[in-house]
Amino acid sequence: FKEPVEMPDKEKMTAIMEKYIGSTECFCYDKKMAGFAAQEHIAEFKDGKCPVQLMVMKCDKFKGKGFDAFLMSQMWDCQEDRERIFRECRYQVVATDMLTAALPALERANLDADFLEALAELYPTCEAFYFQNCGKLFLAEDVRSHQIEGPDRFIRFGVNVRFFNIEGTEDMLIDTVGMSTLFLPDLQYHFHGMDPNWVVNHAYNATSYILEHDNPIEDGETIDGVADGQMCREIQWKCQYEDALIQPPRGVLDINMGNYASGGR
Repeated sequence: FKEPVEMPDKEKMTAIMEKYIGSTECFCYDKKMAGFAAQEHIAEFKDGKCPVQLMVMKCDKFKGKGFDAFLMSQMWDCQEDRERIFRECRYQVVATDMLTAALPALERANLDADFLEALAELYPTCEAFYFQNCGKLFLAEDVRSHQIEGPDRFIRFGVNVRFFNIEGTEDMLIDTVGMSTLFLPDLQYHFHGMDPNWVVNHAYNATSYILEHDNPIEDGETIDGVADGQMCREIQWKCQYEDALIQPPRGVLDINMGNYASGGR
């Protein structure tokens, strides 16, 4: 935000939450935060169950601390605007989900996307959205105007496909960040000699498939590769579970791109 914003009133917040999320109960509301129980999304634990919670904090100063050159370099959706956003936006509203780790991945992905759309309507003066779990930055207009449906909204906003050149070599590395939020594997490709845009598209298609089918890929299995920029059944790339080569530390599904693969496996 460029200017500070008031917390919307309780009735308005509850109405907009219900519009996007379904039956909602506001269980706390004061100057510091508002909390909503999503009654249609139940987290089940060993000793009981309860609705998951969606929290919205009061507007606070935003100093841009913690956004180093590494994080900024992977904000691909906002390359032309990212520095202006960090320069001009001096205020932030933090929103988070709680207890959602107990939900199935697909349900949480859809709920988080619904929550995002509710926030976009609740805060019309918002300039940009930053997604801490994956490091993506979007202009608010891109969030409000998207035409994506279902769980692919989470892939669009909550999963970042990153790109790195390996210094002193022809090698490239593409990986994803954000799938681990849903307890699903992120992906990693270490390769040379292929258009990286083809690999980025493959990563988005593969993460979408993994989310929709609750990760059916076993260690050592293969998935369709790429030929001329398109997914191709004739080409099979082997997958194996490994530790990520680049921070943050997490398990990844490493995709061996056959003739294009780099590094020892």
